[in-house]
Amino acid sequence: MRAAGPDATRLKVGDWVYCDSTIRARDDPFAPDSILLGWTARTFAALPLHRAYHHGSFAEQVLVPTENVTPIGEIVAAEAGRWAALGRLLVPYGGLLAGDLRAGETIVVSGATGGFGAAGVAVALAMGAGKVVATGRNLAALAELARLHGSRVIAAPMSGDENEDRRRISERAGGPVDMVLDFLPREARADQVRAAATTVRGGGRVVLMGGVRGETGRLGLDYNWIMHNNITLRGQWMYGREAPPRLVQMVRSGLIDLSVFRLTEFPLSRAQEAVDHAAVHAAPLNLTVLRPDRLGR
Repeated sequence: MRAAGPDATRLKVGDWVYCDSTIRARDDPFAPDSILLGWTARTFAALPLHRAYHHGSFAEQVLVPTENVTPIGEIVAAEAGRWAALGRLLVPYGGLLAGDLRAGETIVVSGATGGFGAAGVAVALAMGAGKVVATGRNLAALAELARLHGSRVIAAPMSGDENEDRRRISERAGGPVDMVLDFLPREARADQVRAAATTVRGGGRVVLMGGVRGETGRLGLDYNWIMHNNITLRGQWMYGREAPPRLVQMVRSGLIDLSVFRLTEFPLSRAQEAVDHAAVHAAPLNLTVLRPDRLGR
């Protein structure tokens, strides 16, 4: 950290910190307008935030509000890039907190072969999930998740047939499904969302964090099924302000191992090359990071 504002009492110059990209307005505690740093303002009302914090992190220095800075403790400089994985892990962590995942529960991560889905598997295990049913079409990615995380992760390859996929998820769960965390992409169909969501037990929770939209986003879930079975259906965008420091604690305690991410680093002078590399080498556990503290090649 290079400098802190007058509202910081414990942060100090030289601290290693994580800068949260989700910036929220301070004048509405219940439904604050928000932006993603240097990327997007979700509503017209959020434009003032976007104009104030428009720099992004492809830079030598970045400006963020004090509440968006989380100390990560002492590290060696060579490890700094790996801590960028927090950005991948925080999004599913927000969904798992929203769904109140509890130790020993069985959870289905729908879309586990994407970046956030694969990270969600790791975080769910760190939070004490008894079993994680990981769904997806990429057989190699599913196999890697099972290999990395052991017997608590059960792969459930998806066929695209709603009834068959629902049956397979339930079979692989081997008992009641307590929670479903959905990370299906915008290309997915409503029946693919339903296949996982409708495996949840009575009193279970479904958290939607994916990108399904438009006409394909009309899920067609049965009103009486939701009501009579006391199903909690919730959407969750990003995560709350309490999530970054909690996640740092989980990494520090050894519950989450950042080394599972395959890291490729580039200096700031090669930003375009980094973007091209990320596009070509897209994979659930691949991570491309810019290092402004490194010059040249």
